[in-house]
Amino acid sequence: MMHTSELTVTETITAVQMGSGDLPVLATPAMLALMENAAMLAVSNELSNDQTTVGGYIESSHLRPSKIGDIVSATAEVIKVVGKKIEFKVSAYSGETLLGEGKHLRFIVDKERFMR
Repeated sequence: MMHTSELTVTETITAVQMGSGDLPVLATPAMLALMENAAMLAVSNELSNDQTTVGGYIESSHLRPSKIGDIVSATAEVIKVVGKKIEFKVSAYSGETLLGEGKHLRFIVDKERFMR
């Protein structure tokens, strides 16, 4: 299972605005969130309506900056499933340029039980 999510870098998701740096480029937390979104959506159609996944761990490089207006895509691919634990390979690109890559772990949970 695999999914790619996309965003356009805007002022609101720059390092300056998110507090992770002092330059107007894509914030690392925003890139990681896009990777998590891709992973969540990669498996969402396989879950029942009362289930979702929650992030448990993410590790990624952030190799290159992306300026306001750049389109960034993140792809998550399932590499291993053990019970309710799902491991993903994640990567982010701007065009053909690799921005970052790493691993992400999500857990399948019951929505109602998790919110209690």
